[in-house]
Amino acid sequence: MEHSEDAITRQDDAVDAIVADRPGPLADVLAHRTLRKTQPLADHEVDVAMLASTVNPSDAVTVSGAYGSRTTFPFVPGFEGVGVIQRVGSGVPASAIGCRVLPIGSAGNWQQIKRTAYSWCVPVPDDIPDDVACFAYINPLTALLMVQRYCTGSVQHVAITAATSTIAGQLAELLDYRGIQPVGSTRGTPGRTVANPNLWREVISTGDSRWQQRLRRATGPTGCDVIFDSVGGALGPALMDQLQAGGVLVHYGLLSGEPLPAACFTDYQEKSVAMFRLRDIIHTVPQATLANLFAPVFEHLRAGRLHSQIAQRIPLRLLPQALKQPSVPGKLLITYDA
Repeated sequence: MEHSEDAITRQDDAVDAIVADRPGPLADVLAHRTLRKTQPLADHEVDVAMLASTVNPSDAVTVSGAYGSRTTFPFVPGFEGVGVIQRVGSGVPASAIGCRVLPIGSAGNWQQIKRTAYSWCVPVPDDIPDDVACFAYINPLTALLMVQRYCTGSVQHVAITAATSTIAGQLAELLDYRGIQPVGSTRGTPGRTVANPNLWREVISTGDSRWQQRLRRATGPTGCDVIFDSVGGALGPALMDQLQAGGVLVHYGLLSGEPLPAACFTDYQEKSVAMFRLRDIIHTVPQATLANLFAPVFEHLRAGRLHSQIAQRIPLRLLPQALKQPSVPGKLLITYDA
């Protein structure tokens, strides 16, 4: 992508942004603002002109104020997206200008220009389109790392909660690639179905009074080796009951809005809960290795796995209004057209 010298050197560009003015639900606290990049770039920083981004549960949780100790309002949300490096600090190679990257590691993607450290920019291969690369981070990397960590050796019986979610479908794809057919559970939301029924041994609604018996029949008499849970709350003990001795409940989300009961951690001998947080990994590994972490994600994307269904394409400035509408299956693709 080519950029004019003027576009590269200006330091006071006005940029469109979506700002969370205060803690609360996304639909209530977001506003379109015009911001100015008035400070010069630090030596290690770059300006990334965003091409596409999206909305994830992690955005909603952060804007809700749940992470008060590390969130200062007002701020620009958005943890995931793809962009092109437009300007670089003096300590960054000039050859980085024009490179397409995933600017990860912090919020701030819901603006035309995101300023970030160059070390947090993951290069995107040329053959991965923007509307695929946009979704390459949070769900695919989480699914890949969880399967790599917890589905090794003799693991055969796996269950996944919130089976109609994007990440559950990606977990099912990765398990199928390893020869494992998972059992899914859903909350029975009308109109919601799994993306590819062929990947699942069975999909069971927890609204069925006999769902636990059905799950046990589907996974065998000894129970599950692994359960991937993004729901939490009161469902937790019932899931622990479904694990076999030595089994693990991998808890990576909180769709219910309620944490797992303490009993899940204390009352089940020979069973365990693993709290998986992508942020803990991303902020622990050496930043120089981030590209290697993403390499298998890009390989799966090339092979047609780990893709996200796009529900709607929406210009950045219209995002607050779009989030007030009823949700539909798939992900929002935020565009940055002038």
